[in-house]
Amino acid sequence: MTVHPFIEAEKQAGHSVKRACELLKVSRAAFYARSSGRPGPRAVRDAELTEKITEVHDRSHGTYGAPRVHAVLQRQGEECGRRRIARLMRGAGLQGRHRRRRQPTMVPDPKADARPDLIVRNFAPDPGGLDARWCGDITYVATGEGWLYLATVIDIDIASRRVVGWSTADHLRTDLVADALRSACRRRRPTRPVIFHSDRGCQYTSHQFASLASELDVSLSVGRTGQCWDNALAEAFFATIKRELLDTAHWPSRAAARTAIFDFIEGWYNLHRLHSSLGYRSPAEYETALAV
Repeated sequence: MTVHPFIEAEKQAGHSVKRACELLKVSRAAFYARSSGRPGPRAVRDAELTEKITEVHDRSHGTYGAPRVHAVLQRQGEECGRRRIARLMRGAGLQGRHRRRRQPTMVPDPKADARPDLIVRNFAPDPGGLDARWCGDITYVATGEGWLYLATVIDIDIASRRVVGWSTADHLRTDLVADALRSACRRRRPTRPVIFHSDRGCQYTSHQFASLASELDVSLSVGRTGQCWDNALAEAFFATIKRELLDTAHWPSRAAARTAIFDFIEGWYNLHRLHSSLGYRSPAEYETALAV
């Protein structure tokens, strides 16, 4: 970067460099650093941070914005402010992924039996611990072979956001959500009755699903029609997987999409992805800390 010609002229004329810098609001350290052609300490530090920021951003598959990148660097012992991280990310052309509006898949069944809302938007930690309250929902992804549907079961007892069960299929029949619930029970092996909360979609209010829930000692709970906040954790997960995975690529086949979903949930989201609501910890890390 060239030195301001006014300061250079003042120096050559034997005038005060200090005064010239004050008039132009330029530090003398910056003037001498530019005169020598060597970058100053701040520029060197910015370059080092940018390299580390890029590594963190790449490890997150390009999903982390400045807050999560800042959290990771703090855990690594780096002393830097969030606004500095944001500035350096802008300079490097890096940004996180932002959520898109989700289209609903819920189709209510007007003939379904009435069921209570046993959660009532209470997603606060349960003093009883894990596997007493779960929630679930369905989303979809377009592939070259047609739609692939994803059903999830998420543990909400300690608000860890961990996906404890999931399934995919090329249809929206009740078998899709039934397989997800079986998966959760098989993995977690709850030792007490579980409440499973969902929307009023026909899959969740069907007699087939009710029969399975009774067999697995699961009590069914439903939110109000058209109220996404009644199932906020399930909605939040789908916003994340859409933003960070499903909407980022074209999926040539259902098998390719399912493999990517498996890698995202089992290899990234549950084990490593940081959540601001968990104090920038992953679901697995959060559960482990509470178990100590």
